[in-house]
Amino acid sequence: MNQDILSLLQTHAGSFSKGQRAIAKYISESYDKAAFMTASRLGRTVGVSESTVVRFAVDLGYEGYPSMQKAMQEMVMNRLTSVQRIEVANDRLSGQDVVGMVLQFDMEKLRQTAETVRRDVFQAAIDAVLKAKRVYILGVRSAAPLANFLGYYLNYMFRNVHIVTSSGTGEMFERIVGVNRDDVVIAISFPRYSTSTVKGAQYCRSIGATVISLTDTTASPLGENSDYVLVAKSDMMSLVDSLVAPLSVINAIIVAIAAQREKELADSFNKLEHIWDEFHVYEKQVRPDAL
Repeated sequence: MNQDILSLLQTHAGSFSKGQRAIAKYISESYDKAAFMTASRLGRTVGVSESTVVRFAVDLGYEGYPSMQKAMQEMVMNRLTSVQRIEVANDRLSGQDVVGMVLQFDMEKLRQTAETVRRDVFQAAIDAVLKAKRVYILGVRSAAPLANFLGYYLNYMFRNVHIVTSSGTGEMFERIVGVNRDDVVIAISFPRYSTSTVKGAQYCRSIGATVISLTDTTASPLGENSDYVLVAKSDMMSLVDSLVAPLSVINAIIVAIAAQREKELADSFNKLEHIWDEFHVYEKQVRPDAL
């Protein structure tokens, strides 16, 4: 379905019943809240039955309410301001077990990601990294910790890894100006998508570099400017972005590359272990029975 739900509401407005007009009005005016309501709750809010809400979704062309809700959520995620995120979260979490709800939410995103990540695309992305002359990792704002985490481990495996977490577009281009067709660029961004990351990926791809993106959908601004898209489901539970699933995909990237570079990695860590021991980088644990 190419039209977003607000466009569909306008297109079908003339055919709505009284109850459907109430649903349409509420979605148009409060889509940030409606996107996270169950069919039952949306019905109670506007004064119609749950079955009316379900029929409304089908009449708009969706398979059912869950697919309409998903469409609403995808539409609003890049539009919500920080204040709106807090309001939505407070509405969803009111009276709930916050710890349990957040953990269940993250587990669901992991499940969805496991079903979504294409294994052939994942393997092609790994092969591209292994063949690259240099690896650039782009991730700014809330994606910066992900970029740093990935870069931390890739630096053990490769000698030419560049981590770019500068949020300004000018600074971004200063760091990637030397990228060429022999390089791989791993770009990370989730709603609200970073303009500098998207433009950086677009530039790198235009000059022939291979761009791998980690984002929430192939249709995202970043996904559309990538050669390989690794989809990880990310959503917001509050002001905070849920990055559990993206981090898990990054773990998979690291493990897959490490398996291919086992000898080089073993050599590096043998040297590092001696250095860490000599300079007391880590605390030595003493067994209780040795005291």
